[in-house]
Amino acid sequence: MKFARLGDPGHEIPVVLDGDRCLDLRPLTADIDGDFLAGDPIGRTAAALAAGELPELAEADGLRIGAPIARPSAVVCIGMNYAAHAAESGSAPPPVPVMFLKTPNTVVGPNDTVTIPRGSEKTDWEVELGVVIGRRASYLDSPADAAAHIAGYVTANDLSERTFQLEVSGGQWSKGKCAPGFNPTGPWLVTPDEVDPQALRLRSHVNGEPRQDSSTADMIFPVDHIVWHLSQFLTLEPGDLVLTGTPQGVALSGRFPYLSPGDVVDIEIEGLGAQRQEFVAWEASR
Repeated sequence: MKFARLGDPGHEIPVVLDGDRCLDLRPLTADIDGDFLAGDPIGRTAAALAAGELPELAEADGLRIGAPIARPSAVVCIGMNYAAHAAESGSAPPPVPVMFLKTPNTVVGPNDTVTIPRGSEKTDWEVELGVVIGRRASYLDSPADAAAHIAGYVTANDLSERTFQLEVSGGQWSKGKCAPGFNPTGPWLVTPDEVDPQALRLRSHVNGEPRQDSSTADMIFPVDHIVWHLSQFLTLEPGDLVLTGTPQGVALSGRFPYLSPGDVVDIEIEGLGAQRQEFVAWEASR
């Protein structure tokens, strides 16, 4: 199944995609949030579809696409999870997953305009597979247990400001990861029955020019290992978002310029949908 949220920020309508139709999920849930994702969303939605209880959202084509999940309680990220990206960043592949955090208010719609932070000269793109948690995960016994805790997968752009991240960070990365709008997510949440998370093509373009083109098969730590590993150090709650790292081809490599006002970034993951952001300059009135 593909779940989405359509409408203005703060007023998104939860929907399920049924072929070319968008069906309103409000008879089942007020939002695509932790409570919905923890409560058998596939089974409940399938039953409602079969019973004809979900009306078509007639105006769907004219609505903004929001992030396919409501604001999570946490956005947990894995860095340096592709060997070639680690190399272009000047680092060896890590022996254990590298974790950092983004603030939940970075999660925005897949096509929302992104403001380059005040003072930024090194805003960078990062196509990433996002994992949405569907069941509380704490101290899982093994990676094999991870699948039961995953509600689905999303396309994400883990935007980064490299000066903030690496030069004025004090050793932590999150300063460069948490500017408003720095986590475009969606367009859909795709349920696990439709996805092989270790066989997905990831691509990014800037102003129509190719940047990243890789596969999740090249991850150093696969999805099940990441969820298991994180559960040893923190509790993942339903609705939380885990970003799993980006492949080579970012501006940090030195091969491409960083983003400037007017640039357009396209991000796509096979089967999970595409997104596009225009980047604009910071203004005091924003």
